[in-house]
Amino acid sequence: MKNDKEIYYYLNGNIIKGKELCLSPFDRAFLFGDGIYETLRWYDGKLFKLDLHIEKLKKSLDSSRINFIAFDEIEKIINDLIKKNKFEDEEHLFIYLQVTRGAYFPRQHHFPPDDVEPGFFLSVVPFKRHEEELKNGIKVILEEDIRWTRCDIKSTMLMANVLSRQKALEQNAVEAVFVRNGFITEGTHTSFCAVKSGKLYTPPLSNLILDGITRKVILEICKKEDIPVSETEIKADELKSFEEVMLLGTISEVMPVVQIDDWQVGDGKPGPVTLELQYLLGEMIFS
Repeated sequence: MKNDKEIYYYLNGNIIKGKELCLSPFDRAFLFGDGIYETLRWYDGKLFKLDLHIEKLKKSLDSSRINFIAFDEIEKIINDLIKKNKFEDEEHLFIYLQVTRGAYFPRQHHFPPDDVEPGFFLSVVPFKRHEEELKNGIKVILEEDIRWTRCDIKSTMLMANVLSRQKALEQNAVEAVFVRNGFITEGTHTSFCAVKSGKLYTPPLSNLILDGITRKVILEICKKEDIPVSETEIKADELKSFEEVMLLGTISEVMPVVQIDDWQVGDGKPGPVTLELQYLLGEMIFS
């Protein structure tokens, strides 16, 4: 893999090598976490569900009142970066894009003047798929959800997520799953699902969870394949009644959970519904 300083990135209208990137310290994402981000994947020559990711980006930007309009340029910029970096033959690429409210001096909490342009950053880098974890499953921990109440906005303001993910790693886990008022919400960067008697359960969309693209795709697959689904609140103290648990995400795909805190999920192996959804998602991605 190339050194990050030798990779080309997109920043505010220019394609620039990493060693030449320069960000204003007065950019509002730098000062306040005042920005929106999105992540997506390239699988073997194809962007996966770009249209859905752009739709979600628009929703977060609208909710944040950030006036960004260059949505039609996103696919071209991604393809230009792939070509510029000679990544065409990579099997897996990870795309990160971020839109901020722009840079303005002096620092102030309220919005800058209307003529301040949004900041726009986009990167494309090679990605190593989590094959071993997808095959064997992972451990997660439960963590009190101390985030704000607009978790449906994909904000760059992620301190609570960072602290909780770090706590998970320090406990030899891969992810932290948030619990608010006794109910499961989501992971630090994943959606949550559980299985009981062949039915998939997942928390309903609200201001407390993100409308994840992988979640949306998996629910569409379930509908097509007649896998029963219930979008309902899941009590944390009832998790042991489920036979399977899985996390969904752009990076995680369909990730089996085989341990929560100090107890084993099911028989300690990825369950049949989880494996079926892994297979069906893979068919969709690589077909």
